[in-house]
Amino acid sequence: MKTALTIAGSDCSGGAGIQADLKTFAAHNVYGMSIITAVVAENTTGVLGIERISKKSILQQFKAVFEDIFPDSVKIGMLSERAACEAVYEGLEMYTPKNVVIDPVLYAKDGTALTDGDNMDFLIKNIFTKADLLTPNIPEAEKITGLKIKSIEDMKKACREINSMGIKAVLLKGGHFEGEPTDILFDGGDFKFFRAKRINTKNTHGTGCTLSSAAAANLAAGKTMEEAVFSAKKYINTAIENSLSLGKGNGPLNHMYSVFKGDDYV
Repeated sequence: MKTALTIAGSDCSGGAGIQADLKTFAAHNVYGMSIITAVVAENTTGVLGIERISKKSILQQFKAVFEDIFPDSVKIGMLSERAACEAVYEGLEMYTPKNVVIDPVLYAKDGTALTDGDNMDFLIKNIFTKADLLTPNIPEAEKITGLKIKSIEDMKKACREINSMGIKAVLLKGGHFEGEPTDILFDGGDFKFFRAKRINTKNTHGTGCTLSSAAAANLAAGKTMEEAVFSAKKYINTAIENSLSLGKGNGPLNHMYSVFKGDDYV
């Protein structure tokens, strides 16, 4: 059985973070494991608080996973402070995993900043450059590059800038734009465009976590980068179309819809 590891924060409401990643791995018939970097008191309406996990504990989790069940792919999400970044950097340097997908989780759905402001340089130079695939949305890409992104051409420019930082491939998500959502995949060669209809629902909690973990699951299964992204997009569109009206705010996706309907996305 193929295996995947998520390194991220925990969402106690189950819609994002570690919980969303493990559900996504399971839906793809991939054995999921986790390294928790922070415990986030979060629900469908917003973030109540963040409890950081120590560098020592994160490195112990690395050792426990990599020295027993070495993962076929790794998804990295929320790294909220320098100690967590340093621990993840040291772990990646020590074990050098393949198929690393990084979702640069800089903001929560309600706009709450999820990483320290002085942490960006370390993230970009030491963590993001470990990525086989980086999956920023528009605000995250603007933060990373310092560019204003208002059009498809701006997205392409940002993709080139991110790729030039030493990041192998970037999937820049265009869901923040009005109209038809367009995501762009760029690996330093050709641009690949992924377009989808806009789904009329407020229940989109955890979409970034889910897309990146779906891509990681597909890479673990041996798909090419373009195939992995295509399949991940198909999976998440179905999960959003069948999202769950739970909670008082932005409800969660239906991560297991494909399983119960008998569809196979890997």
